[in-house]
Amino acid sequence: MMLRGPALPASPPAVARVLREAGYLLQENPTHPHPDKVRFFERARPNQLWQTDLFTFVLKRQNRRVYLVAFLDDHSRYLLSFGLHASQSTALVLEVFRAGVAAYGTPEEVLTDNGSQYVTWRGESAFHKELKQRGVRQIVAAPRHPQTLGKIERFWGTLWRECIQTAVFLDLADARTRIGHFIDWYNFHRVHKGVGGLVPADRFFGAAPEMLDSLRERVAANALELARNGVPKPPFYVTGQLGGQNFSLHAEGERVFLSREGGARHEVDLVPPTAVAGQTKMPAAVCPDGSPTAEITARAEDESASPSLPASNEQEGGRP
Repeated sequence: MMLRGPALPASPPAVARVLREAGYLLQENPTHPHPDKVRFFERARPNQLWQTDLFTFVLKRQNRRVYLVAFLDDHSRYLLSFGLHASQSTALVLEVFRAGVAAYGTPEEVLTDNGSQYVTWRGESAFHKELKQRGVRQIVAAPRHPQTLGKIERFWGTLWRECIQTAVFLDLADARTRIGHFIDWYNFHRVHKGVGGLVPADRFFGAAPEMLDSLRERVAANALELARNGVPKPPFYVTGQLGGQNFSLHAEGERVFLSREGGARHEVDLVPPTAVAGQTKMPAAVCPDGSPTAEITARAEDESASPSLPASNEQEGGRP
């Protein structure tokens, strides 16, 4: 990170020397034998294998559960496309897959779990038919073995801890845009030990540096801040005098408080202002958004009305 940021190369011995000069003590602990670790697999080049999975969480302001699907390149950990919807439907998965193919080409294989969006116990699922038409092989992970989809499972944990857990989204559309910005930051800025300290985009576009440069120009430097907090709002503070008494009206985050002279302060509700021309808007993210259109949404609602397996979630954020 020192090399990528301020361009300061530093070897471990150099870091240790600086720490000693600063008064830190070095304590070396001997290693102990440990059981053999789980072996990892990785495809040799981009677009050989995509991993896909669904993640669910609750929009805090609306107390509404939503479902996020994404496709991740196995070789580079690059997030290729995503979609956010109010139901966990096959239509959502297909739209996100098509968005990824349109942007980055067709993969050779796709790795999925046994979710009803990907696999059916009788006949062929709509997702499998789509893959077969495009000449893509579907690999299905063993039941109750999430380690097979470990790369995208790891991304869900990163997304939850570094963005969704503390973010307060205004609505579904705001969540889509801000999650898109987090994915941009993850793809182009967040270094990853699994890809040798590079960022996913470094590996995915290794053979096409001119494409990588053009996409990086579109990623705002404050992508992570936009993902976590949205478009910064101007400070709000009003003070004056009414009936011979001073008062003030000020904002703390998204809450507004009224304070009167000699009295306690009270929280007040304000009617949201209507949009005005030229108002600052959230810029579009680079990552393709495959969230369904109105037609797909109607079809997904019909699909969700049919009997399906219930989603089990132990936490507010998790997998369906």
